[in-house]
Amino acid sequence: MLASASPRRAELLRAAGIPFDVVVSDVDETQSVGETPDAYVERLASAKAVAVADRGEARPVLGADTTVVVDGAVLGKPIDTADARRMLLLLSGRTHIVLTGVALVAPRSGVAENRRRLVRVCATQVTFAPLTEAELNWYVASGEPMDKAGAYAIQGLASRFVTRVDGSYSNVVGLPVSHVWAMCSELGILVS
Repeated sequence: MLASASPRRAELLRAAGIPFDVVVSDVDETQSVGETPDAYVERLASAKAVAVADRGEARPVLGADTTVVVDGAVLGKPIDTADARRMLLLLSGRTHIVLTGVALVAPRSGVAENRRRLVRVCATQVTFAPLTEAELNWYVASGEPMDKAGAYAIQGLASRFVTRVDGSYSNVVGLPVSHVWAMCSELGILVS
């Protein structure tokens, strides 16, 4: 089960041949005061997976949360075009970190109520070229930044601004597939 409505995560799992159904969790995604970016994505991924597993789901449940971090600050999804513009200016000509927390709750076995759970955080460094005013205006006007952490989609129009990726590309899209695969193996979840 994928505890996420993200079409990007679903697309990544399909491309990797990992079967799943979607059950969206209703988890408050507000960052706690003083919470580090790593702890934030780890907590949300875990909360999403557990929320779906606690509904009585007998299959494995995967939860994930992705955020962009620059200068130690979390850049979530922009609230409006001005916020998207602000975020993109922070990323322009710089390297930032994309963090994805991934939580996998094992399937229920027998009568045991406790389910094994793994939680990991994957970090990828992404470098943007300096953005011109025209590029910034064009990209914000495209609408693509509006529902993306850090106000960009590496697999979309913003790909033209990315000069370097150090780490998992799929992590930047929204799900580090190699981590998910390793976690399935670690929990003995057979994926065909």
